[in-house]
Amino acid sequence: MLLLEGPRLAPLSGSEPDALVILIHGYGSNGEDLISLARLMQPSLPFAAFVAPNAPSQLPHMAAAYQWWPIETFSMAERAAGAAAAAPALDAFISEEMKKAGLTSDRLLLVGFSQGTMMALHVGLRRPEAVAGIVGISGMLVAPESLEADIRSRPPVLLIHGTQDDVVPVRSMDLASSALATVGVPVETHASAGLGHSVGPDGLSAATQFARRALTHS
Repeated sequence: MLLLEGPRLAPLSGSEPDALVILIHGYGSNGEDLISLARLMQPSLPFAAFVAPNAPSQLPHMAAAYQWWPIETFSMAERAAGAAAAAPALDAFISEEMKKAGLTSDRLLLVGFSQGTMMALHVGLRRPEAVAGIVGISGMLVAPESLEADIRSRPPVLLIHGTQDDVVPVRSMDLASSALATVGVPVETHASAGLGHSVGPDGLSAATQFARRALTHS
């Protein structure tokens, strides 16, 4: 299996990481793009390490553009098959990173954007031990009809979406929230008024606050 890799940030505290945040980029993007979000979250999470792996395959003829699966039809079936095919590589990466850091699942936060949100939810909810939390930005829940049969853990989830998103409609947030709540996943939502397919300052603030709650020891 292809081993994933991408940019990293060590804890600002200078000590060994007490938590790990894995950021999962969207279609046509890369880990460098998402690690820029990590730099903004890092001051509030000085004890955490961050890593943003590049997806397994590159877009043809584009040097720094990666995809978790190719988008050709935009169909739900394509998304379901694509997420399922890419899941083992991301799942293995998560397990290896946790092992290297000497951390347990309750010290892991997954943050996804767009196609990366689809991967974070697909993989995170199927891992046997619950992660600390999942933040899904501008994405959707793939194959909601199979979730009840497949779900293995129920970590808290925060969904963030721009109300003017013309790539993944904001309705996707409400559909995902309903499907997650139906299977017992604690879910919060945050709508960024007037924002397109992006993350705004208010969404980033919501994500950072959620991360602090999820990862700060009680």
